[in-house]
Order: sequence, then structure tokens, then C-alpha cells
Amino acid sequence: MPRQFQKVNLNEVEEKQLQAEQVYASALKEEDNKDALSMFSVPEDCPIGLQQAKDHELLQEMAEEMSELTRKRRKSIKMIRSQSMHIPMTTDWVLSAAGTPLLSPASVLAPVTEDCPDFQRVTICGDYSAGVTWENYEQAAKSLYKALLIREKYAKLAYHRFCRTTSQYLRNAERTTWSKDDEVLPDLCPCPAEGEDPYHMDNIPENLNYELKMKDGIIYVYDDGEALRNEQPHDLPYPDLETFVVDLGYVLTMITDGPTKTYCHRRLKFLSSKFHLHEMLNEMAELKELKSVPHRDFYNVRKVDTHIHAAACMSQKHLLTFIQKTYKADKDRVVLETCGEKMTLKQVFRSLNKDPYDLTVDSLDVHAGRQTFHRFDKFNSKYNPMGANELREIFLKTDNLINGEYFAHIIKEVAHDLEEGKYQYAEPRLSIYGRSPNEWNDLSKWFIDHQLYSPYMRWMIQVPRIYDIFKAKNLVPNFAKMLENIFLPLFEATVNPQKHKELHVFLKYVTGFDSVDDESKHSQHLFSIRSPKPEQWTDNENPPYSYYIFHMYANIMVLNNLRKERGLNTFQFRPHCGESGSVTHLVSSFLTADNISHGLNLKKSPVLQYLYYLAQVPVAMSPLSNNSLFLEYSKNPLREFLHKGLCVSLSTDDPMQFHYTKEPLMEEYAIAAQLWKLSTCDVCEIARNSVLQSGLSHEDKKHFLGANYLKDGPEGNDIHRTNVAQIRMAYRHETLCNELSFIVDLVKAEAMNSDSE
Repeated sequence: MPRQFQKVNLNEVEEKQLQAEQVYASALKEEDNKDALSMFSVPEDCPIGLQQAKDHELLQEMAEEMSELTRKRRKSIKMIRSQSMHIPMTTDWVLSAAGTPLLSPASVLAPVTEDCPDFQRVTICGDYSAGVTWENYEQAAKSLYKALLIREKYAKLAYHRFCRTTSQYLRNAERTTWSKDDEVLPDLCPCPAEGEDPYHMDNIPENLNYELKMKDGIIYVYDDGEALRNEQPHDLPYPDLETFVVDLGYVLTMITDGPTKTYCHRRLKFLSSKFHLHEMLNEMAELKELKSVPHRDFYNVRKVDTHIHAAACMSQKHLLTFIQKTYKADKDRVVLETCGEKMTLKQVFRSLNKDPYDLTVDSLDVHAGRQTFHRFDKFNSKYNPMGANELREIFLKTDNLINGEYFAHIIKEVAHDLEEGKYQYAEPRLSIYGRSPNEWNDLSKWFIDHQLYSPYMRWMIQVPRIYDIFKAKNLVPNFAKMLENIFLPLFEATVNPQKHKELHVFLKYVTGFDSVDDESKHSQHLFSIRSPKPEQWTDNENPPYSYYIFHMYANIMVLNNLRKERGLNTFQFRPHCGESGSVTHLVSSFLTADNISHGLNLKKSPVLQYLYYLAQVPVAMSPLSNNSLFLEYSKNPLREFLHKGLCVSLSTDDPMQFHYTKEPLMEEYAIAAQLWKLSTCDVCEIARNSVLQSGLSHEDKKHFLGANYLKDGPEGNDIHRTNVAQIRMAYRHETLCNELSFIVDLVKAEAMNSDSE
């Protein structure tokens, strides 16, 4: 695949763009006017409107029955449906080591072969089985097909993973053969070998002497000074805002299209009902499979906490114990400087009128509760123990008078707990703000000086969306400067690692980037092709969410392609998205993100929810966090998403604020399993999803999930490692293939009709 970002002709898309802008403006207006508690509690369907819609649909179906053209199209697709899902596979399906039969590549509509798992299947036969009129089905299938192609384009250019099964079906629709060579995957650094120094600086690549320059908010790479003067950038894909806005506009327009909404809503209801039937028919067969697996159970399958913030990765009791222990050992140590005056730890507590020995978790007051519901400002204040910013500065910061020593120690204690437990991993998020280009050097020096590497941790970098605060304090002149401070040091460390050795070493253990802040706080700016370039964004207003997301994605994409050329690890883009705010945020992330955190608002858009299912976009959900901030636990859609087949996992977000035990991730699983009556197979499936969407290396995933984990369906599952029943994996794969076939078959039928004409 040519690694170039294909740009659109703006003259051809003016009408579509205008429609998309109207959708965007409508979403913002709705977000301004909606009641805070109405998101998931009030039914939106009017009975009169529903009846009118049904009457209209009935008349439309009757008219179609009389249409010769419709009969011809139905005949074409019926012929294709009879051969549906026979996609060429690169290897034959084989039997597992325990003799458990695996799934055949044949259609679920075809006769079941002896190699398939022995379970009861739920199928619907006859016509195209979509439950909507032909015209609506045709419109919806074409829209969904194009949206999947758009996501595939952005995923492959950024070295993000795109679902293999979906890619195979898209190639089948194009009448081409899918090949492993077409697959693009993240390149993540494996753990150092036993006895190898994780901080060694040997064999660091040489300087390429490339020139770097920011243009329109994106770092461009030039081979030398002459190429820079002639504006001839190095051969890498460079995205542009206009093309992204057009692609974003297409999906935005699509999610408000009536026929597409109806089709997706019905398919999602079918998926939910189908799983309930599958569970009723096969629950005991799945349990029998799991009981036959030696050694492995829920407790010793690997689980990854893919969404956890380093500043809150410890429990409140752990933080309290650490503060008291540190005070006992270091009370006379100088730890803080305020207004030119240096203070010891003892003096700090005296100024707060507190004795550390009298502290309790209640007086520490870092736990979120009812008072933080829909109050993100109050939630952020919970990062200050006892409400004192001084204690946060001393214990939970990397850049302070003691060079983040206490923060490093408590993180190492959390890592030690993970190592003792053996089966849990975490990806803590550290902040880079964009105030100064020196932040990266300071952070990497902190990481290496305190030797924070752990085989049970990978690191994420979170970028808070707080440009407006920096601009108001005159820390940056424009938005482009903030982007430059975030990304230019990474490009410099990639081009010349010899000059940035500590940063080069640290980046080996960084797996991706996150974009964080309160999503319900949105900009009044209408994101469009007329939006100012980052260099021109000089006012104090914060850019909208989609503006942030595009510019982060664009720089990560260029950086990943440059690092891939050098044989270095690449980064995933995994933003907070869909926790609150406009549903348009989920559209931006559908295009740009490898996976997302939260995703609650997917429940509000059937089209987006169905797209996230078809593309198998991973979603890390945190029900306990949401329960304290935005959504009651009982209304959380995680179970609903899991039943439908979305790739969901459980994560903790902030154990200090939301959890009570020493194992917060197990606390999440335990509460979810009890409240929603999840089976062992359910929770093991969620755990498997967490490993898949994590930043663990290819070697680690092979060890934890099985040698063939990249393959979809039961062939990619090793039940002896994941404890997920092969029946469940076969069901998930067959169901996804069935849903994709509805879209692909329509596209193929249209092509067949065009050829015959």
C-alpha cells in the first residue's frame, strides 16, 4: 500500500460539508440545552412518530414489491447471499491441542461441517434478512461500507490495528484477495531479556541529520537544509485538516441519516437478542469446555488495566500509609519551596494544621462520591490530599524540589504488587502538557534516574486539553506552539537518538498517547474547513475536541512512519472519548483512534455503535469511575455492549478515587460479575479483550493469548491460555461475518448489476 495521505478535492464536497456542519452545530446546541440527567433515563421515541414511521415503511415495502428493478436487485443479492462468507483464507482451520474442534471458514448459512465447534447456532434464512425496505437497506449498506473504508485508511496510515475479518470482507467487496502483507500492526517494544539492563544505551541509532519544521500544526521532515528551503519534505504521509474534515463530515452526516439509523438500530437489537438465545442454548456447553481446561481459570488469565492514571494508581489506603511512613523517615527533609522559602515535610504539615499520625482515609479526602457527580471540577480537586495542593506537589508530581522521588517510590510499590500477583498488568498515564519543550527530557530523566521500568507496566502519555489556561498565562503564543512543545522533541529524539539518549530509552516503554479533560466542556467554535490553522489560533478560547484529536493523530501518524523507517517502536492513539459531551467526539475517534476509553455515548447513536462493532474498535470501560462522575452503575452500557459483541474491556481509571482494595482491577471485575451476573466465560472474554487492546508487545500477546492470536475466531484463541470457550469465539466470529456479509453482499450485487447493464 502506498504510504501517502490521499487528499480530497474540496470543490466536490461543498454540499456534504455544509450538511455535516449543520449536524455538528446541532450536536453542540443539543449539548448546551440538554438536562444533565436525561442522557440515558428518558425514552426519546414518540409513539405517534413510531406509528407514522411504520405506516410509511409499510407503504414503501408495498411499492417495492411492485417494482421490477427491486425484484431484479433482490434476485442478485439472494444469489450472492447463498454463497455468502466464503472468503479465501490463508490457512486451513485446524484442531486445537485438546482436540476441541474449531470453526470452518464456510458460511453460517452453509451446512455445518464436522470441524466446527459442536454448539447450537441461531440463524435467520430467506431474502436479505435485514428487516428494512430495500431502498433503506441499500442506502445503509453503502454508507457503512464507505465509513469502514475511511477508518481502515486512517488506521493503516498510523500503524493502528484494523480488524482482520473486516479487512478481509472489504477486500472481498472490491473483488481482490486479502493478504497478510496488507495488514498493518503497531510495532511495540518487547521486554528486555532476562539479565539485560532495561536502561542500557548501547547500539543507539546514528543521527540522520534530517531537518524538522512545523507547518499547519504538523511536524514535517526534510532530508537536508536544501530540501527544507525548496519545501520538498521526506517521503512520509502528511495529513491535512481539510481532508480530515471532509471524512469526518461524511460520518457525521451518516449518523443522522434516518434509513441508516433504522437499519443499525435493528441490527443491534438482533445482535442482543441473538446473544441471549446463544447463551440460553450454549451456556452449559461453554462451561463444560472451561471445566476441561487444566490449570487455567479466571484468576490466572492475564488482565491489563489499559486505562489508569499514574497520579491515582494507588488506593487511598496505600497513599495514606505511604505518607505516614515517609513522614516518619523524612520529616526533617526539605521537600517544598514556596515564595522563595524552603520547607521541610514537618513544616508543611504544621502549616496545614495536621498531624500525619492522626490522618485517616476520610480526612485524606481523595475519594470521589456523590458530590462529584457531574462536577468534574470537584473531581479534579480530589487529586489534592486533604485539599492541599502542597501535598499533591510533594507526593504526586514528577517535577518538584525532590525530583519526583516520592511519586516514583509509590509507583514502584504499585508495580511490586503487580509483580507479586503475576497475572495483572497496567498502563499508567503520565502527563505532558505542552508548556515547554523541556518536559520530555525532564520526564525521561525522572524515569531512568528512579529506575521505574517494570515488566508489568507499560507507559502512556496523556495530553490535557488545556491550551486556554496556558494562553491566558502567556505560556504559549498560539496552539501551534503547544503542539510543537509536545511533538518536536519526539521527532528530534527519533532523528538523532545520540543527542537524546535518555528520551530514546524512555520511549521504548511508551506505548501510546491519550487526550484527556472534561469532555462536557466544549468550545463554541464550529469545527470546519474554515477553522484557523494552529499558527493562527491565537485567542484564549480552547479549540474543540475534534481539532485537538486531528492534530494529535496527524503528528503521531507522521512520527510512527518515521520511527518505522528507523526500526523503532510506534505509538498508539488511545484518547478519552464518549464519557460525556457531544456524540461527535466518537466520530473523530472512530477515524483516528486505535482504541478509546469510556465510550458511554455510543449508546446514544445506533450508527456509531454498529460501526464500532463492525470495525471491532476496542473500548476500555470504567463503570465505577462513571458511577461517581457521569452515569449510575446500573445504567452503564458495558453489559449491553458485551452481549452485542463490541470489543470491550474493564479498567480502573483512578483507583485512588474509586476503589477500596489492594487489587482495584479485580474489584472492577468482581463488582461487574456480581451486579450483571456475568459468567466465567464473559469475564475471561473481557480479560482477553484487555490484552488485545493493550500496548503489550507481540511476543507478550503470543505468550498470553496463543501463537495465533492475530487470527480472528476460535483459530486465534488458545483456550489453555485465555480460558475463553471455543464455542464463544466461534459464535463471535460467525456473527461478525454474518453482519459484514449483509454490507458486502449489497456492494457486490450493485457491482454485478452495473456490469450486466
